[in-house]
Amino acid sequence: MDFTTFLIQLLNAVQYGLLLFLVASGLTLVFGIMGIINLAHGSFYMLGAYMAFVLTSMTGNLLLTILIGIPLALAFGAALEALLFTHLYKRNHLDQVLLTYGLILIFEELRSLTVGDDVHGVPVPEMFSMSIPLSDTLSYPVYRLVISAVCLLLALGLYLLIQRTRLGMMIRAGSHDRDMVQALGININGLYRTVFAIGVALAALAGMLAAPISSVYPGMGGGVLIISFVIVVIGGIGSVWGALVAALVIGFADTFGKVFMPDMAGLTVYLVMALVLLWRPEGIFRKG
Repeated sequence: MDFTTFLIQLLNAVQYGLLLFLVASGLTLVFGIMGIINLAHGSFYMLGAYMAFVLTSMTGNLLLTILIGIPLALAFGAALEALLFTHLYKRNHLDQVLLTYGLILIFEELRSLTVGDDVHGVPVPEMFSMSIPLSDTLSYPVYRLVISAVCLLLALGLYLLIQRTRLGMMIRAGSHDRDMVQALGININGLYRTVFAIGVALAALAGMLAAPISSVYPGMGGGVLIISFVIVVIGGIGSVWGALVAALVIGFADTFGKVFMPDMAGLTVYLVMALVLLWRPEGIFRKG
């Protein structure tokens, strides 16, 4: 492998890892902080991708679609939490699994009825459609670099939100002792609703950003959900910083696994998870 090819794979690994972080960060907020096993989280990624397809078909502009889609995803997440998930906090994990698995089936059926079962494409925004030449024959798409930059900015924003704001302080306190936070006069239901809405919006945004490079197709949330749970476990349940590090580790393992060990590419991610858990059963970072 020459240096240019290595550089392209390196950039692909970073971009893929950061995109996975967007999905996994929402999952670690809901799973680690709220204690909800949400199997439907991958469906929110799919929802974002199909939202990008439908709205871009109407507006002709992916950037405008994202500006419209984020508030819609936040509102959808808040409504879903108020109607369904608010009843699960004191229920056992089996109830959570059954409800969220049922949501997967409902979302897939609604997707089939409204959009169909065909594979769709979303055009890359014209302003980011160029490529950066790396050699006489190889270049790298600017849009992939834009995805990486957006994900890094969101990672920084999420860190500042959790660690440096009053809302973040309440979220962290609520994750440790829900009853005590409620006794202090904080609206814990509203707090959890906000966290869930943010988690849904992050997953939907990841789907919207990924749509031009991965296409939009039925069942696309399933694989992302499995990888996201792997990232949450490796990073440490409830740790956003851990989710970022783990997502990058998985991005590198998956990308370079397909390059150097194509016959075992499907196992690479799970081998990494097994090795990390043998070293640190609680994940790379503890909850926080």
